[in-house]
Amino acid sequence: MANLHLPEPRVDLRVIADLVEPGSRVLDVGSGDGALLAYLAARRGVEGRGIEISQAGVNECVSRGLPVVQGDADTDLADYPDDAFDYVILSQTLQATREPRRVLEHLLRIGRRAVVSFPNFGHWRVRCRLMFFGRMPVTENLPDTWYDTPNIHFCTIRDFVSLAEEMNAVIEQGVALNAAGQRIPFRAPWVFWNVFGEQAVFVLRR
Repeated sequence: MANLHLPEPRVDLRVIADLVEPGSRVLDVGSGDGALLAYLAARRGVEGRGIEISQAGVNECVSRGLPVVQGDADTDLADYPDDAFDYVILSQTLQATREPRRVLEHLLRIGRRAVVSFPNFGHWRVRCRLMFFGRMPVTENLPDTWYDTPNIHFCTIRDFVSLAEEMNAVIEQGVALNAAGQRIPFRAPWVFWNVFGEQAVFVLRR
């Protein structure tokens, strides 16, 4: 069993947890060290499973008592049956997949709802760095240099919304987070979130 005496996770992970109904069946894709899955088990009482590409991440999750297996979101999600989970979560991983649209299709097929978070490449700091310095941005949410980053498909909030519309996916909820990882505290059009949100979290369904 996962250790329930946990430090508070990153703000964005708490936002994701708030979007998940207690007691749900959850698949966490790209589990990392298991921080989100452990928090969901402790605070929301979910029946959670995970998939993580790195062996080090899997080892960390297993050491915490979390049921996580090694796998690649680009290839291994095809093995999961339809409607196997209430929620499939992809946190800060979409931009690192080779085929983001295909991965998102699998999330929506496997789960009744998909929860996706990602850094917003349209944030004003990113735009300014490109405009004034002509350099690929390095920020708190995009910390790696262009030649050393795992991110291969940068997108903006508007890009993601457009993709969801192309796929006929329903956006049930959307949250934009500021530089401190806190919710932008009022509703605003996507164009505003696209400039001032450093990262975003969306709940989608078929």
